[in-house]
Amino acid sequence: MKLSLRDVVKKFGTHTVLDNISLELDGVHCLALIGPSGGGKSTLLRIIAGLEYPTSGQVALNDRTIEYNDQALLRHRRSIGTVFQAFNLFPHLTALRNITLPLEKVHGRTPAEARELAEGTLRRFRLLDHAHKKPAELSGGQRQRVAIARAIAIKPQVVLLDEPTSALDPEMTAEVLELIEELKKEGRDLLLVTHEMGFARRLADRVALLAEGRIAEIGPPEQVFDHAQSDITREFLRRVLRY
Repeated sequence: MKLSLRDVVKKFGTHTVLDNISLELDGVHCLALIGPSGGGKSTLLRIIAGLEYPTSGQVALNDRTIEYNDQALLRHRRSIGTVFQAFNLFPHLTALRNITLPLEKVHGRTPAEARELAEGTLRRFRLLDHAHKKPAELSGGQRQRVAIARAIAIKPQVVLLDEPTSALDPEMTAEVLELIEELKKEGRDLLLVTHEMGFARRLADRVALLAEGRIAEIGPPEQVFDHAQSDITREFLRRVLRY
């Protein structure tokens, strides 16, 4: 994954959520965004996903500058797999149909092609036996795995995950984190917002800590967690790793 952010600003009214964010990454397979609540992590992820417009600045992913207009963003979103903390599954559709519907309507697959892709992905994630269940009939961990399966089925260039375990209990959290780790081992490029510090440390090639709309620190996990240069980073890690 190659990611370039140049002076990215995002304001909601008079409130600045992202304050001149800049970074250049090349050859990174997993970037983890960590930091205190309200620091701008999810907003930055949504801008990279093309779901939010920056107020100013430039974003490029894999050497392609993201153009923030409706037509260009539709093309960009088709190349990105996005997973949210609240699953975002259609509650009235089965797990299988949650995957086949975007494949048909957004990506132009025939019903037969979409079904083949969806069933293969569900089988890969050990969910084929649950293909005809609706989200309410699945556990939280299964619902999130279906959401990840939907994101993967489109064969995205990058998978963006926004706090994918925050709504899960510890057992289901472990189940989902193991699946994300498997995706990394397969060579998938991931951009992950997470509050799971141990997971970020083990999985990420680079960790960026966002606080008050700025990148307080970015580097390899061992640098950020063991030899933090920023007072903001040291204080954040002291608090979250205390217990």
